[in-house]
Amino acid sequence: MTRRELTGRVALVAGATRGAGRAIAVQLGAAGATVYVTGRTTRERASEMGRSGETIEGTAELVDRAGGTGIAVPTDHLEADQVRALAGRIDREQGRLDILVNDVWGGNALLDFAVKMWDVELERGLRMIDLGTRTHIITSNILLPLLVRNPGGLVVEVTDGTARTNDVHRENFFYDLAKNIPIRMAFLLGEELRSAGGSAVAVTPGFLRSEEMLDHFGLTEENWRDGIPGQEHWALSESPLYLARDLAALAADPERERWNGQSLDSGQLAREYGVTDADGSRPDIWGYLLAERAGRSPRLEEYR
Repeated sequence: MTRRELTGRVALVAGATRGAGRAIAVQLGAAGATVYVTGRTTRERASEMGRSGETIEGTAELVDRAGGTGIAVPTDHLEADQVRALAGRIDREQGRLDILVNDVWGGNALLDFAVKMWDVELERGLRMIDLGTRTHIITSNILLPLLVRNPGGLVVEVTDGTARTNDVHRENFFYDLAKNIPIRMAFLLGEELRSAGGSAVAVTPGFLRSEEMLDHFGLTEENWRDGIPGQEHWALSESPLYLARDLAALAADPERERWNGQSLDSGQLAREYGVTDADGSRPDIWGYLLAERAGRSPRLEEYR
């Protein structure tokens, strides 16, 4: 992909405060797009995540430095009126929307694995559903009238896993639903966008070295390999840049309609578009896990 293939395009990355969302916004900007970045953590107020060092203003500045135009708009995507105000602003300022990335989540603090559905506090479980799916539904419902105004619009549902990988129990009923509903959303929206010349896909990173995950392991992006002895799959982890490069390439692909309605993983897209992570690697943890599930005894080095 050449550097400026998205010049003149307008994108919204909903949930761009940190992690994959932040990196996606920056890479779309590097390709020339004007990128609206939204989230709940600003320099004046932190969300329930409690990570005040990562803000939407910071993301917008990174987009600018990458060569795009970053516009930070504080938005709680569970509040329809705030999302309507966001849509109105994009319409007034740009008159179009070409790329909608639904990356809102923020439910990791609510997540317990290997727990029965009936042992999860109901409010805790429903909050995960709200954060991971209701936000995406509200945002799509309100922004799609602007996106379909011009042919070629793209909706990206960022989730965890694909239709191929998620045919197993994800060890938490509410998390499983929260991460599978966006996959179905991409399929349904793909069908509905087809007549308007648009498309939708669901995408997943692999073992993501987000800021939160690195903090969890007590590591940094510079020394992340120190965590491999304690967690062998960490060798197949990836930086947020990896999926972001994938999506920038996909957004610039004139034949991206071939992916319409599908759920895709970072390794699959990297192979298709010749993308590598920051260190030149091409990790594929989903491919590794599928091979392991099939009983093929894969070697980690074959998937990096």
